[in-house]
Amino acid sequence: MAHLWALFGAHGPAPMLVLQMLCYWGGFGALAVTLTAQGRRLAALAILGLACWPALLGWQAVVLKDLQMLAALLAATGLVATWRLRGMRVPAGAWAAAGCLAGYAMLVRANAVFAVLPLAAMAAIPPRWTVWRLAAIAVAVPLVLAAAGPINHRLLGAGASGVERTQAMYDLSGIAVATDDTDTGLTRPEIATLRAKTCVRPFFWDPLGDGGRCGAETAKLRAASVGALYGALARAVLHHPLAYAAHRLAHLNATDRWLVPLHWYGAAPPVANEPNPYDFRVPGKAAGRWQQLAGVLVETPFGWPVLWAVLAVIGLAATWRAEDAAGGLAAALFASAVGQEASFAVISIASDLRYHLWAMTATAIGWVVLGRMPRGRWAWGAVIVVLVGGIAARLWLPQAAQTYSGMLG
Repeated sequence: MAHLWALFGAHGPAPMLVLQMLCYWGGFGALAVTLTAQGRRLAALAILGLACWPALLGWQAVVLKDLQMLAALLAATGLVATWRLRGMRVPAGAWAAAGCLAGYAMLVRANAVFAVLPLAAMAAIPPRWTVWRLAAIAVAVPLVLAAAGPINHRLLGAGASGVERTQAMYDLSGIAVATDDTDTGLTRPEIATLRAKTCVRPFFWDPLGDGGRCGAETAKLRAASVGALYGALARAVLHHPLAYAAHRLAHLNATDRWLVPLHWYGAAPPVANEPNPYDFRVPGKAAGRWQQLAGVLVETPFGWPVLWAVLAVIGLAATWRAEDAAGGLAAALFASAVGQEASFAVISIASDLRYHLWAMTATAIGWVVLGRMPRGRWAWGAVIVVLVGGIAARLWLPQAAQTYSGMLG
């Protein structure tokens, strides 16, 4: 993303925003045109309605790597769908273009691999080869993760930011606070301080960072090598599986925004630019009002990632072996959403809504393309449990802090 931005020179975020929007509307537009050509006008209108949903479009107006990933995958999906939904063979050139877009998505966002590879395997491998689909995903994911570091640092020249340590630091601190185990790399006084200051928070890892209020207690973890950190984490998980599971489930609930208070921080798209030395232009009043509307809509169940994750699982179960074009494309989108959402159970350190936007969008597109409602009591039962639990939590739990500094504690 940094290399691409540099190509545009000193023109601020405008060129990247234009590129982001071109991919976004290109993907949605291709889907809408294809569905219209098939006589599915209501489905096409639903696709355009999704593209215009203020919560989604509001975030898409922000130049961030999560939204670059979303735009790239939307464009790739639209390309493949143009031929696939018509029952035609996808040309090699379209596959190549979609592959480049998917590759960019994986480079710009580390966890995109969990969304891209299921999407690619389900779209490219026929449904009768189920074992090959699963094998392709199982083999490709670790290979891509292993190659990502050398590609970014050696081929593209990216500098080390220390971000690769954050997951291990967060999980080791969570296990240490729950168990008092000094094999996590933290001393007993450090663990006691982390506990007293409530440094380990389900919402995010930030209090444990260098600039966080608990940075002094985690300094030794931050100074350790990446290999040593993840080795210590593996041993800690083996010795304290329940503490690790409790820590990860608490974070998963926070990032999926299920049993959380009303106005859980990090959902609404920004209304104004963050302070910067580049003199970026301030968005107009109309844009600000649009973002405020988006901030209201993200509080509805449609803004809960957990609901979309459940709908993705239901959809994947219904379409896993689909032979028709619409069912096959929907299955690929559901698998992509499930893959990304499942990865948050193990690899995630923050709870902003933007991390889930691709999974939410892919699930919505999948159901529109499929063109039918969920079936079965278990499916509707799962949806009802999510809705009742989420609404009850928002009515019962006290409101959390509404600022970043407040969430730090």
